[in-house]
Amino acid sequence: MSDVLVRARGLGKAYPKAFRHADRLRALGRLLVGRRDVDVQHVVRGVDLEIVRGQSVGIIGENGAGKSTLLKLITGVLTPTTGSVAVDGTVGALLELGAGFHPEYSGRDNIAMAGALHGLDADAMRERMPGIVAFADIGSYIDEPVKHYSSGMVVRLGFAVIASMRPDLLITDEVLAVGDESFQKKCVRWMETYLEGGGTLLLVSHSMYHVQKLCRRALWLKHGEVAAHGDVYDVTQAYLAWHERKSGDAPVARVAAAGQEFSIASMAVDGDDGQTPVVVSTGARVDVRMRLRSRDGRVPIAMLGLARADGTAVYGVSTDMDGVVPCRDGDGFVACITLDDLALLPGSYTLRAHVMDTEGLRLFDTEERTLTVRGESREFGLVRLAHRWHSVEDA
Repeated sequence: MSDVLVRARGLGKAYPKAFRHADRLRALGRLLVGRRDVDVQHVVRGVDLEIVRGQSVGIIGENGAGKSTLLKLITGVLTPTTGSVAVDGTVGALLELGAGFHPEYSGRDNIAMAGALHGLDADAMRERMPGIVAFADIGSYIDEPVKHYSSGMVVRLGFAVIASMRPDLLITDEVLAVGDESFQKKCVRWMETYLEGGGTLLLVSHSMYHVQKLCRRALWLKHGEVAAHGDVYDVTQAYLAWHERKSGDAPVARVAAAGQEFSIASMAVDGDDGQTPVVVSTGARVDVRMRLRSRDGRVPIAMLGLARADGTAVYGVSTDMDGVVPCRDGDGFVACITLDDLALLPGSYTLRAHVMDTEGLRLFDTEERTLTVRGESREFGLVRLAHRWHSVEDA
């Protein structure tokens, strides 16, 4: 068995341009008489991709970049217009909402039908059924026709079926964007366990946090072509930087904390928890202390971000990224972080404290504090980088 699970070479998909009914008829007529000079729209073009067993790859890009089309080409739902793609293993895919389910059949019947399509006999299906029903956790709706399900219930059922099969390659298209929070957390935990067991993941998501959390590599599609492919942090950061250049940043609005599961009780900078701007010098040490509330006692994730006054992101880090757990303090939690030798150039910045849930899926509250950095410098940019000038002989 080859280590390469997916191999695509020059993969592309194009459709005839048909904005009007007459365009569709004209394109069909040309194809019927054997003419290939039909004006086409390339949705995916020239994609070269290899996915090795055990890899986790995130596919990112704007709406309309060709992400879903690429997944359909890999799964065989669509036939390539150009190039080729081969998959050496079993595939479990969650693509379009409800795809593969018969709307008139019950959830239980659809589970049995999915098992048959995966080659499971009746005995094997009866053995797996209780676990699938428990994972989906849709109650009595399991015996109702799927056409009565909400979008979140359909995703629950689909993911439960795929999870029970444990395919060689799991393909998901924005599955974490649908369904309630508890099920999203269940999906993330399952995917982490699946990857630890040697599974291979191909994930489409607009959430860079989820991509970085679950994937080790990333593929950025731009207008149907590969803009970048490599380490997940390199690719996602390049993608976010491109978005900043394209549309500019807007100030982050404060998230209302009233009644939320997690919130920020206070944020102290160098011991001051007021609202006045904090003034420091370039190279100074800055201490930030965040007091966090948790309605049910679960440990939240704390994040700290630095942005320029115009909203341009400078730096961000979370307790989850560094493997740190906020300390329990009375009926809440405390997270402390020290920025040693602040390398910011003189200017106005914003310190942002964030609190997220335990799994890092949802941001609940944000607290901001103005940070003014003073100093005598004629350097350009945001940060001071360590450097030295030297003679040609020393080069």
